[in-house]
Amino acid sequence: MKNPFAYSADNKRYHTYDFYLKRTFGAKVAKIPLDAGFSCPNIDGTKGTGGCTYCSGRGSGDFAGNAAQSPVEQFAAMRERAWRKWPGCETIAYFQAHTNTYAPVAVLRDTFEPVLRQPGVVGLSIATRPDALEEDVLDYLAELAGRTRLCVELGLQSVHEATARRINRCHSYAEFLQGLRRLRARDIPVCVHLINGLPGETQEMMLETARAVSALDIQFVKIHLLHVLRGTPIERELAAGAFELMEQQAYVDTVCDQLELLRPDIVIQRLTGDGARDSLVGPLWSLRKRAVLCAVDKELARRNSFQGRLCACGGHTAAKT
Repeated sequence: MKNPFAYSADNKRYHTYDFYLKRTFGAKVAKIPLDAGFSCPNIDGTKGTGGCTYCSGRGSGDFAGNAAQSPVEQFAAMRERAWRKWPGCETIAYFQAHTNTYAPVAVLRDTFEPVLRQPGVVGLSIATRPDALEEDVLDYLAELAGRTRLCVELGLQSVHEATARRINRCHSYAEFLQGLRRLRARDIPVCVHLINGLPGETQEMMLETARAVSALDIQFVKIHLLHVLRGTPIERELAAGAFELMEQQAYVDTVCDQLELLRPDIVIQRLTGDGARDSLVGPLWSLRKRAVLCAVDKELARRNSFQGRLCACGGHTAAKT
């Protein structure tokens, strides 16, 4: 069956990050996750304490480098791992753990610039919160965007305020929209993180989040599965029977429904998520990442569908990605 999706060079019916990177750089590019030791306004009491209920002590950087090392040392070690898999590939430095704009600009410069100077670095991804973007930080990010391929990653997870309160996100959807507007006003590309399977969310709520995000001026999306880690507040909720984990087929069906609603120009950086094996409570099927991705491919092919098929596409289109 012929693939009906334009943003693809293989059997994928969605706009993969690999396709975007190869089209942009003409070569394989690996993303190198780093932990620069930043904190978070949702941990230190500025906005809240304890962090989001699903977040581990490493601030969603469980697969990042060793925070006891400098970012440059982490980068060198993690790049060696990437080179064993893809010899000599170019790299994007990904500051993943906690809130990576939650510091004075001088500290951010001292953190980002040495890594940007490493051989083979062609871009920079910075994970942060929409309420941790001071004006001088935004100006510095705009400067970075003029010198390298920059992407700022914002953790939205859901557009629903009831969900935000339940997961202790400690910023509103309105604050997210304001942060997004301020980034895009400076022509800074943005990746939005979504999580399927959050407590209290129905499938229709997850689809409503996809519809809303598709209408925004964003360039990338990461779709994650809620996975529960030991020692987190959400583990206690699960143990108390307050919600149930998603089954694999329900997750696959939801992801395919969301892809059909997302604009075809939006690059999909992730379609699932998993935790470290030694700390993962569940769903255990999430460890079989390749099987999940294959199931998404098969379901889209079964439907003869593709990303954007049901999208109204009256929102923004990709600008500088």
